Amino acid sequence: MSVAADPALAADGRRERRFFLSLSLPALFIVGLAAILPLLWIVRQSFLTTAGQYSVGNYEKVLSSGLTWSALATTLELSLGTLVVCIILGIPLALALASTRPRVANVLMAFVMLPLWTSILVRTYGWLVLLRRDGLINAALTGSGLTAEPLPLVYNFTGTLIGMVHYMLPLFLLPVYAAMRDIDTNLIRAAASMGATLGQVIRTVILPLSAGGIFSGSIIVFIYTIGFFITPAVLGGGKVNPLSIRIERTLSTFQDWGSASVLGILLLVLMALIAVMLLTARRLMAHNKMGAAHA
Repeated sequence: MSVAADPALAADGRRERRFFLSLSLPALFIVGLAAILPLLWIVRQSFLTTAGQYSVGNYEKVLSSGLTWSALATTLELSLGTLVVCIILGIPLALALASTRPRVANVLMAFVMLPLWTSILVRTYGWLVLLRRDGLINAALTGSGLTAEPLPLVYNFTGTLIGMVHYMLPLFLLPVYAAMRDIDTNLIRAAASMGATLGQVIRTVILPLSAGGIFSGSIIVFIYTIGFFITPAVLGGGKVNPLSIRIERTLSTFQDWGSASVLGILLLVLMALIAVMLLTARRLMAHNKMGAAHA
């Protein structure tokens, strides 16, 4: 008789799971309060006017403003642009790391993860020094004769995107590299022995088998960058205004907690919708893969 079919062993397994769950309940309760109570306060604040009365006026004011939708579009452009660049740079880099010897890959991975060991504020101002008109990059370009005048690399969308990619690329690389590292090399050898070119091996073997890691990295990048504040604030120079900066200015300039709370809820809803869409797409791809395998 199998272990799964033994009622006594199954009951012991359920009791063990309930015991470990009971040990974690205090921590879950504290974390739940820390996450839910501020969210409930923001929801309540979004319905309060400056006079302390409940109203939907904050939602009408925020949702009817063109600045809100412009900030929303900027947020999506930054997140999508960061994701696209991370995919373009991260997948070949993960493939190169997974193809090398483990010792060499570990050393290279340490260099890739090095930016995460530095404060995001320090890194952002480091990019400001590099990208400004009299910075090191423009000085090298003009000094070598490649450009006649300094390029506008900072205080715009380009500079903000560079800073965000620099921060998010290691976080995208981690799950992709782990997925590619787990691919059985015999499958790659089998495809090559059947006459598949390098491009065909990557397209038909490596990318499908590492799709889970790519999706996980994409979710991390897209969701994380939606709430970015420091990088757009410093490298954007006031010209790149996602929702996070719109919230800060609403509070610092107008002290309008109701409108800022509405913007915060809009940001949370946007994150939730994107997460659901990405997870649904991942499940559909997994379902289609299983259906193709059984066909």
